[in-house]
Amino acid sequence: MKILVTGADGFVGSNLVRELLLRKHEIIAFVQYGNNPITIKDLSIEIKFGDLLDKKSINKAIAGCDALIHTAAITYVWPYRSDIQKKVNIEGTKNIMQAALENNLKKVIHVGTANSFGFGTKEKPGNEKLPYMADRYKMDYMDTKYEAHKLVLNMVRNENLPAVIVNPTFMFGPYPTPMGSAKMIESVYKGQVPGYSSGGRNYVAVKDVCIAIANALDLGKTGESYILGNENLSYKEIFSTIAEATGVKAPKLFMPDFLVKGYALILTILAKLFRFNPTVNYRMSLMSVDEHYYSPEKARNELKLPQTPIKTAIIEAFKWMRENNYL
Repeated sequence: MKILVTGADGFVGSNLVRELLLRKHEIIAFVQYGNNPITIKDLSIEIKFGDLLDKKSINKAIAGCDALIHTAAITYVWPYRSDIQKKVNIEGTKNIMQAALENNLKKVIHVGTANSFGFGTKEKPGNEKLPYMADRYKMDYMDTKYEAHKLVLNMVRNENLPAVIVNPTFMFGPYPTPMGSAKMIESVYKGQVPGYSSGGRNYVAVKDVCIAIANALDLGKTGESYILGNENLSYKEIFSTIAEATGVKAPKLFMPDFLVKGYALILTILAKLFRFNPTVNYRMSLMSVDEHYYSPEKARNELKLPQTPIKTAIIEAFKWMRENNYL
């Protein structure tokens, strides 16, 4: 199958392209103008540069393809609101999906986020049936990804777009972006995490996510969404797992909610005054005291989502970071 992968040089894309090549697919990698796709440029793929807001570049890249996997998005969480994030994540998604329709693609996989569904506790985790709750944080990353999620579903219903949506949780593994899971690993490894907050998240190996995405080409049901996750861990538990995987001491100090929010608020004010990117901002701190736990049961059953231990994924990420001078 000839597959167009957007954001092919990103965290998910770099791992996904390799999984697809193992399955003997032909890959067209759609990469943002100006990027140096160092993580994929030596692979047996065709790289086409373009922009999700440039319909001509999309049409050139998608011509002759059988399927589309849309991973590209702007994922930063600072600043909270961003016009370019809205354009790329919503308008860009619409452009690429419209091109898929116009070129009669057989299958479309849209990579969203688990945040598009309601979260829960360890005892009663969130699933694909719970409504969006992350609007409380007022951050364009989550709001725009949710809007893109709804847009794709509307195109499935109204325009017969042959799309499946996958919704990963927080991922660990090789080829990470500097400000995502790599930053979490680096901060624990260097002793820059003073303590842990009261909340938690669901975590998953990026390689497992990519296997499920590749499986979705055949197993995914049109119009369905699948949370791709694995372990529900508190911040104390994930920091301890990272510390064990990297051979350092884990943070021991519990930080009460008021202290977490107060510190983040001060850092946010300073970031606005002196124009720097804060390591944590106030609205991120609101997330950090909530429990963002999810169930991946549907994806395990229908997409054969593997469940690699998170410690294994962290070790793989850490090894890649050391070899590529991230530390």
